[in-house]
Amino acid sequence: MKRIAQLLVWMCLVAVPTWIHAQDGNDDPRFTDSAGMTISAPLGPIAPYASAGLGTDVSAGYNFDRHNALVGEFMWNWLYSTDTALQPLRIALQTPNIGGHGNLYSMTANYKYELRGKLLGAYLIGGGGWYRRSTSITKQIPAGTAITCQPIWFWWGYSCSSGLVTTSLTLANSISNTFGANAGIGFTIRVGDAPYRFYVESRYHYAPTKNISTQLVAFSFGFRY
Repeated sequence: MKRIAQLLVWMCLVAVPTWIHAQDGNDDPRFTDSAGMTISAPLGPIAPYASAGLGTDVSAGYNFDRHNALVGEFMWNWLYSTDTALQPLRIALQTPNIGGHGNLYSMTANYKYELRGKLLGAYLIGGGGWYRRSTSITKQIPAGTAITCQPIWFWWGYSCSSGLVTTSLTLANSISNTFGANAGIGFTIRVGDAPYRFYVESRYHYAPTKNISTQLVAFSFGFRY
């Protein structure tokens, strides 16, 4: 919760200068930026291991005209672990007192096509770039522990050999970096003087991260101009 509170403060520091810029009433600014919160819904291979999470999304870019823009974006999502993900760890360590979570970071370049009216607007956005997924657990698995291999161990960064988890790798965390892609749709409504707007957005993200690919939908809301 402390991290989330820090994020909210940081987002406000980003949004306030944006609000000041927006007061000039120009509905066709050359530069665009945004700051918002995200709620992620894991899909596909990671859905059994990660539940809905919270994060943030910030962007800055250039409007070529009223419809076309190139946007650079940073996204972070905290991936809460499910009981399915934690149960094998608890069995292996014979204790319920073990937790874990994941993080997904991305830095992407995206093309945005927008239809913007005086009050309402809509846009399509998509692109790609660098994705980083990390997972961590609160306790390590002792080396030499005999554990039957299951797909869940790949989520935590372990590997398997001869049907057993390779516990010689006493991992507390694992990291996977790769290139990925995203695409989505958003809607805007003007707030105050142009071009300041509130937006809601749904974006699908895919990254072929090590062992288990990362797929999720990020629902974002915040302010942009």
